[in-house]
Order: sequence, then C-alpha cells, then structure tokens
Amino acid sequence: MVAFRAVTPSEQLSDGPGRVPATDGDRRPTSHDVALAAGVSQPTVSRALRGDPSVAAATRQRVVEAAATLGYVPSERGRSLSTRSSGRIGVVVEDLGNPFYFELLDALHDRLERSDKRMVVLTSGRGDPERLERLVDGSTDGVVLTTTLLGSELPARLLERRFPFVLLNRIIDDVAADSCSVANVDGAATIAAALVGHGHGTIAAIFGPAETSTGRDREIGFRQALDKHRVALRPELTRRGAFAHETGHRAIRELLSDRPRPTAVFCANDVIAIGALNAARGLGIRVPDELSIVGFDDIAMAGWEVFQLTTVRQNLQAMCEAATDLLLARIAEPDRPPEQHVLPARLVRRATLARAPH
Repeated sequence: MVAFRAVTPSEQLSDGPGRVPATDGDRRPTSHDVALAAGVSQPTVSRALRGDPSVAAATRQRVVEAAATLGYVPSERGRSLSTRSSGRIGVVVEDLGNPFYFELLDALHDRLERSDKRMVVLTSGRGDPERLERLVDGSTDGVVLTTTLLGSELPARLLERRFPFVLLNRIIDDVAADSCSVANVDGAATIAAALVGHGHGTIAAIFGPAETSTGRDREIGFRQALDKHRVALRPELTRRGAFAHETGHRAIRELLSDRPRPTAVFCANDVIAIGALNAARGLGIRVPDELSIVGFDDIAMAGWEVFQLTTVRQNLQAMCEAATDLLLARIAEPDRPPEQHVLPARLVRRATLARAPH
C-alpha cells in the first residue's frame, strides 16, 4: 500500500523561479537557495548582490527580494575568493594613549564604512614595524599608516611589494608615496607669530619627538618664525618628549622652577599642552594671566570648558576623507603617480592665550 501525506505550503513552492526552496530550520540559507528562489544561476546571485552593472535591474531586484525573504547574508570569505578582495582596510596605530588617534580612527571608520570597507586596527607591537608585514598576506586590501617614524623602513618595503598604502598625519621624506598631512611648519609659525604679537619675549617650547615628522616640522616652523621676529628661544627654555600628558606636566614644573620664567609656552600637541596646563594650575600659576599656553591639533578635549585651550586646528575629517580617497584610488589603479596632500592649519583662539604680563 502506498502511504500519502499532506504537502506543506513551503514544499509546494520549493521548485522554479520565484519559489522559496525548503531549508532545514537550523541551516543558514545559501546562494544556491537564493538562486533557486530567484530562478537564476549562482554566479548571477553573486554578481547581483555586489551591484555588478552587467546584471539587469529586474533580475537584480528579484535576487535582492529572494535574499531578503530567505534571510540570506553573503559570506565575506566567499566574496573575497570570488573578487580577490578582502573588503578590509588596515589602520596602523601605535599611540593609543593619545586621544587624537581615537578621533582619527572614528573619522576613518565613518569614511571607510561609506565605501563598504571594514576597518581593521593594527598595532605595531612595541614599535616593531617588521610585525606589520603580515599586512601583505591578503587579509587586507590596503593600509593607512598613521604613526610612522621618519626612519621607518616599512613604507619602502610596502612599495617594493606593490602593496597599497597611504601615510596619514605623518610623512616620510625619501619615499614617493601617497600621503595626507597638515601644514605643520605653517601651523607652528602661526603660533609663534601670535605669541610675539601678544608681547611675549620670554618664550618656552615643549617639542615632540624629533624622530617624527610632526615633532620635527612643528619645531622647525616655530623656531624659524621666532627668528624672523628676532625673538630668541633660549636652550634652557626648551624641552622635548613623547606626545604625552606626562611630558607637558614634567616640563612645565621644570621650566617654572628656574629663572627666567617664561611668560608663554608652545606645546607640540594638545595632550602635552593639557599636561602643562594641569601642572601650572597645580603650582598656583594663573593661566593666561601669568602664563600663556598654546597647543596643536585641536582635539575635542581642547574645547572643553575646563581647558579652553588655544591651539592650531587640523581638520581630521578632511584629512581622513582625502587619505581614504588616495588609498582606494591606489587599490583600483596601482600604477598611478603618488600624491601628497597638505591641508591648511588654523589658529583657534581660546582662553589660554593673553598678552604678556608686565
């Protein structure tokens, strides 16, 4: 005897175009299921879901609707195998203790997401760039280098391997590579002119690391501008250190313990400046009545009411937009000539700059 059973609605629709194939409730739908439901081949499903213009609009719509009905999510691994692209962009940072880099990462994430790219944050591991050669293993399509030192060999090695990258915030002198930075020399010169314009003659400086382009160029710009205005920067009124709060905090206590006392201090970035500001206030020094303090970067903290730091602004959003555009263009066209974008720097006047005390 032949046994008969009722046929469920889902089984009735399991064959032919536009019909939903039956799937095990515990199994994720596949591109094969979408192809059956849409009445197309599996390669057509792949092309339609990645927006290939060779797929007719009506076919693409049918595939998209079938995928939505089934709850199908394309496999990133499968997509990378078919397109030879990971869809991921690496961002190399080292100084995660600096709020500047959190703001930079946030801006980069937004820009990459708009380009349907995933951001992978990579740290160099105690300053050892050799570990970053894992970038070329195919796990990323390109990389943004944000904390590269002047003596780093990594950019040259990436060029040799024809691996796409862009330098953001920092530059390397002897490597013909895509880069996007701010006009550090001009920005520091603007600060020097503002201090001199406010009548300051005894000026101190807390410079950043000389092995970074930002530290070097901001020092060059500041010194050159003071020379132009015929104002001496005395060696005993200069300090140097990492772009860190402790650098500014320690330096200002030293600078204010000796004579002559400076009436103004330039700090190579905002984090150093905030450290200097905290130390000055801890010593009972009135800022800016007794001591003017100026930073560089204009991180979000600089504008907080508790700080109100005068500083130089670099447009991080515009920098990240430009750097991302350069990198995506390099990925698409590996042999294009390298471009160097330098964005302007602008003085932002707040409450830590005033005329020199009599």
